[in-house]
Amino acid sequence: MSRPVQPVQDYTTTCLIMAFVNLLWVFVLVFLLWGLPAVMVLAVILNAGIDRLRSHLDRRA
Repeated sequence: MSRPVQPVQDYTTTCLIMAFVNLLWVFVLVFLLWGLPAVMVLAVILNAGIDRLRSHLDRRA
């Protein structure tokens, strides 16, 4: 019994907003616990990870 494929809503914007909110509260928590230098280190690590992911995805395409 196959049903026709129905289009679904695009939740990309919602997902990106929630990722931003989660990242923001994590940065605030790290800032409150260990200060600005720890937030900066975390940001650099996340940026390096995102850059590695981007280069990996570019090589696959």
